Amino acid sequence: MKHTSKVALCGILAALSLILMVMTAIPIATYALPAMAGAVLIPVVMEAGVKWGWLAYAAVALLSLLVAPDPEAKVLFITFFGYYPIAKSLLEKMKKRWLEWIVKLVIFNGTMVGSYLLTIFVFHLPTDFELFGVSLPLVFLLIGNVIFVIYDLALTNVITAYWYRLHPKLSRIFRH
Repeated sequence: MKHTSKVALCGILAALSLILMVMTAIPIATYALPAMAGAVLIPVVMEAGVKWGWLAYAAVALLSLLVAPDPEAKVLFITFFGYYPIAKSLLEKMKKRWLEWIVKLVIFNGTMVGSYLLTIFVFHLPTDFELFGVSLPLVFLLIGNVIFVIYDLALTNVITAYWYRLHPKLSRIFRH
């Protein structure tokens, strides 16, 4: 792929990703739209490479800080959903699947705990999240692990569908 094609592809997909982050003004979109905004960057990694994926992620992360309305969505995109598709492409090159999943879960749990602490200490959210003596953040983290596995498997399906359906068409457009 030519350099100008990479720039064009990255620019278009970064803009689409940023639009999704701006749409986090919709209250129920705090979690779904950052995940979708990160998934939009998958073709950048597949067509232009990991380096371009990191550049697109950095651009969207920086611009999200400036224009995205939901602080929690910003934190989630920057600390996990924005870079995870790039990291996934690197992690899935590991030979041992069990080790790959351990690393993925460590990354997910580390970033979710870090995001939680960041939103408490930076955005000053309340810390007394208990219901009937059960710590809700711990319950949310456990449920989050299940959802993360589903998200990872869904990304794999999106990547496969992209590769077989859209990649041949895009490669014809950008190679000429």
